[in-house]
Amino acid sequence: MTTIERQFAQTVAEHKSTIYTVCYMFSKDADEVSDLFQEVLVNLWKGFEGFEHRSDIKTWIYRVALNTCISLDRKKRRSSTVRLTMDINLFEDRDDDTRQIDLLHKRISKLQPFDRAIVLLWLENLSYEEIGQIVGITAKNVSVRLFRIREQLKQMSND
Repeated sequence: MTTIERQFAQTVAEHKSTIYTVCYMFSKDADEVSDLFQEVLVNLWKGFEGFEHRSDIKTWIYRVALNTCISLDRKKRRSSTVRLTMDINLFEDRDDDTRQIDLLHKRISKLQPFDRAIVLLWLENLSYEEIGQIVGITAKNVSVRLFRIREQLKQMSND
């Protein structure tokens, strides 16, 4: 294994939960999350040697993961394929907490991809400045967008 391959493997090992979290925000289907995860890894590998460390590695990983998931989400929404499922989940949990999490996930998944990305980063407890760096907007704009997103989510609860 080359030095660059070792560095990449170590970086992925350190940040795999971040990558997985982003992928999970764009799909709850385990197979699709796995596919998204693989696509993110491919894109990270393609850009790894060119990463210039002008920002924190975690910021770069978030940006690559979000851009990958948003791009694939747009392609998926444009296509008209239908996934075949058994409509059964043997591991499904039905307690109140799980229902609340499912409801929140369903509402968030109705948001536009860019807004979904902002919510994800906010739920990861990143500062407005960090979120802004990742998505390419100002911290003030992050604050405004989060306010509007909260309003959207409240409206969904009235539907």
